[in-house]
Amino acid sequence: MYNLWQIGLRYLSYRWKARGGKGHGIHSPFVFDLVMQVLNDDRIFYAYESIEQQRALLLNSTENLEVVDWGAGGTEKKVTTRSVQQVAGRSLKPPKYARLLFRLVQYYQCKRVLELGTCLGITTSYLAAASSEVKVTTLEGAPAYARKAREVWENLGWKNIQIVEGNFDATLSGVLAKAATWDMVFIDGNHRLEPTLRYFEQILPHTHAGTLFVFDDIHWSREMEEAWQKIQQHPSVTLTIDLFFVGLVFIRPEQMAKEHFIIPF
Repeated sequence: MYNLWQIGLRYLSYRWKARGGKGHGIHSPFVFDLVMQVLNDDRIFYAYESIEQQRALLLNSTENLEVVDWGAGGTEKKVTTRSVQQVAGRSLKPPKYARLLFRLVQYYQCKRVLELGTCLGITTSYLAAASSEVKVTTLEGAPAYARKAREVWENLGWKNIQIVEGNFDATLSGVLAKAATWDMVFIDGNHRLEPTLRYFEQILPHTHAGTLFVFDDIHWSREMEEAWQKIQQHPSVTLTIDLFFVGLVFIRPEQMAKEHFIIPF
């Protein structure tokens, strides 16, 4: 991964290039509506407070977890001990971006959402809270994280989440075989070039016109930036939006020409 200095320089470059944060200069009606109705929506929705209360509990928990780490390529199994507050402080998506996921599910009326990388279940909670009709399937490689996530969902009362434990390389194909097409896919798992591209290719046949992919940490490392560039160039991809910490990828066959936006968020 890049160090903080490198990430800072890349963020400054992103802010320099970013345009259209208020909708100005965006000629695509599809993207203009997304900016005005989703990215710029600062309303406080009903579920935010209860989910953030759960985040606060995790950030203050001194409980230790034995975590299975599958390594860079997903094959090297290693067990480490980490505190819940350490994991929460380093790995949970900040409220700004977790709430963006919530609004995306609402705006596009997603009913089937797939998440790769549950962690402690906070982003999953935002996805599940967005609609009474949404069903979230989330994959997590660390049983200890999955257990804590279940506690979070039980506290919140969510009944529309299914979690699948195990290495993504072993579990993803089975999940895809049993499900219909996905409306939204959030990929926040193995932050490496080859697995990211492989998961994307593996999921693509199970999407439809209008499926939204959200990739986490697209500028986290040189490999993730390369993965983002390759995804932008993929023949199935017609529209991407770079929000620096996350990237939005749309499958819109009706759009003839590719468009790539860098928008301040």
